Amino acid sequence: MIRLSRWIGGVALALISTALCSEIPTRAFAAEEAVVVPAPALDNPKAAGPLQTAVVAGGCFWGVHGVYQHVRGTRQVLSGYSGGTKATADYETVSRGESAHAESVEIRFDPNELSYGDILQIYFSVAHDPTQLNRQGPDVGTQYRSAIFYADESQRRIAEAYIAQLDRAKVFRRAIATRVERLTAFYPAEAYHQDFLIKNPSYPYIVVNDLPKIANLKSVFPARYREQPITAQSAR
Repeated sequence: MIRLSRWIGGVALALISTALCSEIPTRAFAAEEAVVVPAPALDNPKAAGPLQTAVVAGGCFWGVHGVYQHVRGTRQVLSGYSGGTKATADYETVSRGESAHAESVEIRFDPNELSYGDILQIYFSVAHDPTQLNRQGPDVGTQYRSAIFYADESQRRIAEAYIAQLDRAKVFRRAIATRVERLTAFYPAEAYHQDFLIKNPSYPYIVVNDLPKIANLKSVFPARYREQPITAQSAR
């Protein structure tokens, strides 16, 4: 395999051609357009309470992470790995696509400002293309799959009902490929992946694939958009 090198956050990385996020973005695989989707018919009501957590996966975690950092009501967003074991939750292993992990994003949010259904509406609309199976744009492999990792039965019911609702309404040209998987654990990714979009706004992959997601969020969900993003160091 071809090996590539790059500097991320001051760290030199040697990457194989199946790296976590593709090195060479192309016009053919530019960020998907936003799709305006209806709100979920089944959702939890907004109510004051302790912070809640949602974990979703939708391709390279840089862009998904960046989207939710700009959503009002989120309190902390982290990139990481879900679906596999702790022993395989590292950059090199996940990049080979044999760990069962998906590049994932953990979102901690205020349930008085944001519902679980709101999280999923943004996920299906602007965070990624849920009709792509085991890939997103230039990134191919099960580690880039579209997946919702549910923490409890309420999240499972909402996610499954919402997918069925969107498929019945034929919101997308193709059937939704998103998997609904039980969350066994979320393992934060290496430090240089956290806040990657904020720290590297001119990085080619970010410019082509991810900054359009932020623009779509602002356009489609103006009331939920915040200009100043939170960071991985935000209060828990």
